[in-house]
Amino acid sequence: MADQLPEHPAFLWRNPDPKPSYDAVIVGGGGHGLATAYYLAKNHGMTNIAILERGWLAGGNMARNTTIIRSNYLWDESAAIYEHSIRLWEQLPEELDYDFLFSQRGVLNLAHTLQDVRESRRRVNANQLNGVDAEFLEPDQVKEACPIINVSDDIRYPVMGATYQPRAGIAKHDHVAWAFARAIDAMGVDIIQNCEVTGFVKDGNRVVGVETNRGRIGAGKVGLAAAGHSSVLADQAGFRLPIQSRPLQALVSELFEPVHPTVVMSNHVHVYVSQAHKGELVLGAGVDAYNGYGQRGGFHIIEDQMAAAVELFPIFSRAHLLRTWGGVVDTTFDASPIISPTPIDELYVNCGWGTGGFKGTPGAGYTFAHTIATGAPHPLNEPFLLDRFETGHLIDEHGAAGVAH
Repeated sequence: MADQLPEHPAFLWRNPDPKPSYDAVIVGGGGHGLATAYYLAKNHGMTNIAILERGWLAGGNMARNTTIIRSNYLWDESAAIYEHSIRLWEQLPEELDYDFLFSQRGVLNLAHTLQDVRESRRRVNANQLNGVDAEFLEPDQVKEACPIINVSDDIRYPVMGATYQPRAGIAKHDHVAWAFARAIDAMGVDIIQNCEVTGFVKDGNRVVGVETNRGRIGAGKVGLAAAGHSSVLADQAGFRLPIQSRPLQALVSELFEPVHPTVVMSNHVHVYVSQAHKGELVLGAGVDAYNGYGQRGGFHIIEDQMAAAVELFPIFSRAHLLRTWGGVVDTTFDASPIISPTPIDELYVNCGWGTGGFKGTPGAGYTFAHTIATGAPHPLNEPFLLDRFETGHLIDEHGAAGVAH
């Protein structure tokens, strides 16, 4: 076939039939889509699956994140699913037989005001009650954990303490994608790139396939895992999602010798910084204040996050910016995800993760796979169904998440 995909182990389109029929189709070839296919195959024995990606494998938000992994969320429901995710992260390098540079170097969430300190202590107590490793550090302990941070009193936002999760850390996002892709390819899952979903085929209220720019594909079940594009797909299917799509920016510096031993996040300022394995400083900020699908954002966001970074880390003042990038994140009104059946039979959605998508990758895949395979939510994602926006049982992680959504 002239349009057949490159003959690479992770990019095989084995079936030349332009209208193959699959037991399940996953829309979105990023981290969540790949993880969902992996757990569908591993836990539920479903291998007649296709992942449809409109671009290239993991070229969306999976390639545009700051790689942070943690589970120190305030609310019970959030702590449970993110902690489950961390436990999966801890076993995946051996399970997938792939070193994706998972580094449990710890995460500090800084407190700059008395109110920050109160909220931080509250979150630590909640974490400990939920079995999540967490402690509150005084300024001198923060300095001990991260020697390059500025904890003096003569700055705009003095460090008055921090929460600390030792088991948190980072992983290399593209390696994570390749690890899952290699595993599911060996299981018989098809990964189809450059295949954009343009509509849904329905029999009454039941989805039976998808329309794509490469033809119609039949499907027994369809799972949507396309970050930043979920509301568009939902509209095509005939229902609306309570989410907004906004730009989310980050940047990296040139390479340096190791100087930054942990991950530091400041929700108040707002900036978060880690140092990647190759040596570049990875910096992120909160989402832009406006809705949009452009993978870029306002320059003032970058300017503000750089000012905050230099104040907290004076050593960075002579670092050179290497590149910036932006993703588009779906955010719900309670800053918590949606992993749920939809009003359309056999159509399921995983979206609304905001800035939590990467850290939740295996947990999202695990629970979404269960929901698709069984038609019912896993206990971990039962609180994250669409009906919570009707019942009012919201999980409001806006300030409590330790990062500005």
